[in-house]
Amino acid sequence: MTDIKHYNSIFNQAINDYHHYDNVDQPINNPFPADTFDNLLYHKCWVDTVQWHLEDIIRDPHIDPLTALKIKRRIDQSNQVRTDMVEDIDTSYRNFYKDVKPLPTATINTESPAWAVDRLSILALKIYHMQEQVQRNDATAQHIEKCQAKLDILQQQQEDLTLAIQQLLNDIEKGNKYMKVYRQMKMYNDPETNPVLYKKD
Repeated sequence: MTDIKHYNSIFNQAINDYHHYDNVDQPINNPFPADTFDNLLYHKCWVDTVQWHLEDIIRDPHIDPLTALKIKRRIDQSNQVRTDMVEDIDTSYRNFYKDVKPLPTATINTESPAWAVDRLSILALKIYHMQEQVQRNDATAQHIEKCQAKLDILQQQQEDLTLAIQQLLNDIEKGNKYMKVYRQMKMYNDPETNPVLYKKD
């Protein structure tokens, strides 16, 4: 649970498995046992990957407006699922470190570990798709060179973020950092807090 490089391998597996079908309606076939942390990471990245492609589809300038609206609703739902899964990851961390007593000098991080892991999942997707651009046979040399430069930066960013998350978890384990989990209070999905929804007759 604390080997962040292992997270990247799971994310890559989910992304590669999705692209075997390349279909946003393909049911997930999670290879990891249910109720395990690896299962949660794989599922999280699968949801991210499907949403990545929904975001591509909805940007088609010729898309039917009704189809676009349905996809937008699906993206909204996906965002809520992603948020819930991030909170599940943080809950797993809280349970894992529940017996660690923070030192008197312990400090809090700017974000919870799971939100950093969320960014790591998205980075894996960016790297995969930027690599696709680098390998295109129908693109200009300038395009490939430009994308290669971006890919180099993304890979460095992934390396840095992997290290940063690893250091954060190590600090939590040693009591040098402590974590709080602030539940995301998304108001626009809640019929009791979104005025467009609660004011409807």
